[in-house]
Amino acid sequence: IAATQPSTNWHVKENARDHHTSKFSSKELIVRRGQAFVVTFNGIEQPDQNLTFIAETGPKPSKQAKTQATFGISSTASKESWSAVLQSTSSHSVSISISSPPNAVIGRYKLSVQTTSSGSSSPEALGTFVLLFNPWSSGDDVFMSNKAECEEYVLEEFGIIFAGNKHHINSFGWNFGQFQGDILNICLSMLDRSLNYRQDPATDVSHRNDPKYLGRVLSAMVNGNDDQGVVLGNWSGNYEGGKSPSSWIGSGEILQNWKKSGFKPVRYGQCWVFAAVLTTVLRCLGIPTRTITNFSSAHDADGNLRVDEFYDASGNHLDRGADSVWNFHVWNESWFSRRDLGPSYSGWQILDATPQEESGGIYQCGPASRNAIKEGDVDLDYDCPFVFAEVNADCMYWNYDPATGKKTLIFSKSTLIGEFISTKAVGRDDRIDITNDYKYEEGSRKERDIFKKARKKLGLEDKFDPTAPTPKEIEQKPDISGKFKMAGPLEVGKDLNLILVLENLQSDVKTAHVNMTAWSTVYTRRPVREIWKDSISVTLSPKEEKHFPIKISYAEYQQQLTTDNMIQITALCHVEGGIQVLVQRDVTLDNPGIDIQILGEAKVNKEVDVEVVFTNPIDTEVMDCVLQVEGSDLLRGILEIDVPSLKASEKSSTKFKLTPFETGSKHLLVNFSCDKFADIKAFKTVNVID
Repeated sequence: IAATQPSTNWHVKENARDHHTSKFSSKELIVRRGQAFVVTFNGIEQPDQNLTFIAETGPKPSKQAKTQATFGISSTASKESWSAVLQSTSSHSVSISISSPPNAVIGRYKLSVQTTSSGSSSPEALGTFVLLFNPWSSGDDVFMSNKAECEEYVLEEFGIIFAGNKHHINSFGWNFGQFQGDILNICLSMLDRSLNYRQDPATDVSHRNDPKYLGRVLSAMVNGNDDQGVVLGNWSGNYEGGKSPSSWIGSGEILQNWKKSGFKPVRYGQCWVFAAVLTTVLRCLGIPTRTITNFSSAHDADGNLRVDEFYDASGNHLDRGADSVWNFHVWNESWFSRRDLGPSYSGWQILDATPQEESGGIYQCGPASRNAIKEGDVDLDYDCPFVFAEVNADCMYWNYDPATGKKTLIFSKSTLIGEFISTKAVGRDDRIDITNDYKYEEGSRKERDIFKKARKKLGLEDKFDPTAPTPKEIEQKPDISGKFKMAGPLEVGKDLNLILVLENLQSDVKTAHVNMTAWSTVYTRRPVREIWKDSISVTLSPKEEKHFPIKISYAEYQQQLTTDNMIQITALCHVEGGIQVLVQRDVTLDNPGIDIQILGEAKVNKEVDVEVVFTNPIDTEVMDCVLQVEGSDLLRGILEIDVPSLKASEKSSTKFKLTPFETGSKHLLVNFSCDKFADIKAFKTVNVID
C-alpha cells in the first residue's frame, strides 16, 4: 500500500437504494445483512495483489464470538460467511463487492484491509459502516415475504394507535420517525446501556444476531425500571415534573431527550408510549414491528388466570389487590422465526415494554409466540402465561367490607377479557381486528378447551385455591339485571346523560336499594377522584323494566377528569333476599375536534403554509393554549406555538410554515392543549411532490 492513506468511496446512495436504507439521513454507509454492498478503495498501488479484509464489531471482537471476520477476495460470494468479490480494478483503485452472512451480528462495524505483500504491516482502517437486519432476504430470521408488509412494518414512519374502550374505540396518529436525525445512533447506544451489556459486553454483542434476544433486551431498555431505560411510567393521574403521557405525538422527542439528559429516563409514559418507542427502535434496526391494542386487557399479577375486582357497599371500585382490567393496553408484535421453539411458533411475536411484572428479575416481557398464545402453549418461552391472561383471564367481581375483611362474590364472567384486538392496516389508515389470531371464538368449546389446557400446564387445575369462589357462589342467580345506556353525546364540555335500566327477572315483586358512584379514572381503570354519588330505592313488579335517568353535569366532572377523559360509573344493587347485582360502565369522553389545512401544494424544499383551526365549544374561556406540531420529513424536531386564550365559542386560527425535505406521502401531526382540554390530537396526510 502506498504511503498515502487509501480513501474509501462507500457508494452510500447506490448501496442504500439496494438495501432499503435510503430513508436514513446519514453520511455513513448503512446496509442490511445477507446482501452484497459495493465499496471502492482509491490509492491502492497494486490492487491486483492479495487483499485481506477485517470486519469487526463490539469492544472485544473475536472470530469465535462471530464479532470479527477476516476474508480475502474470492470468485463468488459466500452464503455462510463474510466474503469479498472483485468488481473492477484500475491502476490506483479497486471496487469490491462485500457480503455478510444472513445471521451476522448487527451494529456498527469497523472495516480494515491488510495487504500480504507488505509483510507484517498492520491493517489500514477504511472506516465504519452499520449493519442491520434484512426482512427482504430469505435467509434472515426476520424475512417477510410480503413486500407491502415490509414497507409498512419497517419503512413506515407514521402509525395509528387505538385507544378508548371496547364500547367506543378511538385512535390517534404517532410519528415513529425511525429514520430521522440521530435516532439510529440512539438505538445502538440503547443496546450498549442494557444490563446484559454492562455485565458482559462481549457476550451481549455476540447475541446481537438474534432478533428474539434483541427484542427481549429492548423490551427492558424502553422502560426506565432496572436499567435507567428510556421512559419512566406514571399511572397516578398527576404528571408534575414531566410531560403527561398523552401529550407526546412521536418517539423522536423522547429518544432525543433521553440522550440529551445523559440517559436519564424521560418523564412520563404509559403503555402506548412504551410500545411506540419500541416500534421505532425495532423498525430502525430492521425488525418488522407493529403496535397492538387489546381492549379490556387483564393484568393478572398472581398468575392464576383470574382477575379479581373489589367494590364496597356504596359501589366504589376499590383500589385493592394487584389484579386489574385495563380499558385498553398497547403492546408490540415483531415478526421473526423461532428456531428455539420450531416453525409452527414462528411469525408474529409479542413484546411488551410496559413495566407490569418482572420476568427473570427485571421488567421485560416476551417474545411470546402469538401461535403459542392461541393454542394455550403457555409453557413456552417467554412470558406466555402473562400474555395469555391479558387476553383470556376470567373476571371475578367481589363485594368487600373493609371493616370485617369479608368478601362476597357478586358475579364472575369468562368472556369479558381481550376484545377488539386492533392494529393499523397495511398501507391504509384503517383499523383491522386480529382477535381471532389470539384466540378461538369466545364462548366456543375450543376456546374453553384451550383455557383448560393452559390452566393445566400452569398447574392450576389440581391445586386448591383458597381465594377462588366456591361452586355454590358461582351458581347463584341474580333476581334482577341491570345496564347503563348512553343518552346523548359523550363529549368533554357537555353534560353526561345516562339511563340506568333495571329489570326484574322473577315473577314476584323485588325491592332493591341502589348505591351509585362515578369516578374519574386513568385508562387502567384505576379510580382517581370521586365525581358524583347518589342512591335510590327501587320496587320492581314481576318482570318489570324501569328506566332511571342520570345526569352528571360538566361543572361536576370538569375539575376531576384525568387526561384520559375516562369516567367509571357503578350501581351496586342490594336486592332484598337476593344476591347483589353490580352494574358498571366505563365511559370515554371525546375531545372537541381540531382541523388542519395545507394551504397550497407541498413541494420539496419550498415553503408551504399550514393552518390549524380550533373552536372553543364551551361557554367559558379556555387559557394556556399550546399547539405542538411534528412530522417526519416535513419539519425537523418539534414546533411549539403558544395560542392566545379563547372566549366562549371563539374560533382560533394558527398559521405556520413548513419546508418539506423529502417527496412522498407524509403525515403532519398536531397536539393542542389548554386548561380545559388535554391533548386534542389530529393528523393530516401531506403529499409532497418534486
